[in-house]
Amino acid sequence: MGYTVFATIPVKPEHLDDAGQAVAAIVLQTRAEAGCEHFEPYRAADGSPNLYIFERWADRAAFDFHHAQDYTKAVFAKYEGWLRGAPELVEVMELKD
Repeated sequence: MGYTVFATIPVKPEHLDDAGQAVAAIVLQTRAEAGCEHFEPYRAADGSPNLYIFERWADRAAFDFHHAQDYTKAVFAKYEGWLRGAPELVEVMELKD
């Protein structure tokens, strides 16, 4: 069944480019993790100061493993001064017929 999350990351406008680059820098490493099925960061087309990440993992343990990696922790450390508020994580489920 997997574990799927849609993250909204509210960034201070002056740090949006830096935050986007920090996330983009870990995409390849993240996708190489054994439990990663999909990891795709986005920026809003309207220029609003948010980043969005759509993530699908084999299970919650794989998601937790990702957040325990040094490269993920490094992004969160940078976020400390860049964010307008806490990231919002919404767990989503696939709609079935």
